[in-house]
Amino acid sequence: MNSTNDLKCRLLKRSEVSKATTLCKTSIYELMKTGDFPKPINIGGRRVAWLQSDIETWITDRLALAGRAA
Repeated sequence: MNSTNDLKCRLLKRSEVSKATTLCKTSIYELMKTGDFPKPINIGGRRVAWLQSDIETWITDRLALAGRAA
C-alpha cells in the first residue's frame, strides 16, 4: 500500500471530524439520521471512527453544492 492510500484509509475520531467540518456532535448525528452525513464504523466497544476519505468526499460535495471548487 502506498502512502496516498494510507492517508485515505486513516480513521478519524469524532473530534477530528468536528474540526474538519466545523459541525458539532449534535449536528453530525442529526445529519447521519437523515442520510446526509457519512456513518462511522465501529472500532470496538462503544468507539466509532470515520474514514478520512468519506469526510473529504462529504466536504467536496458541500463545496460543489455551494458552487465552489475544492
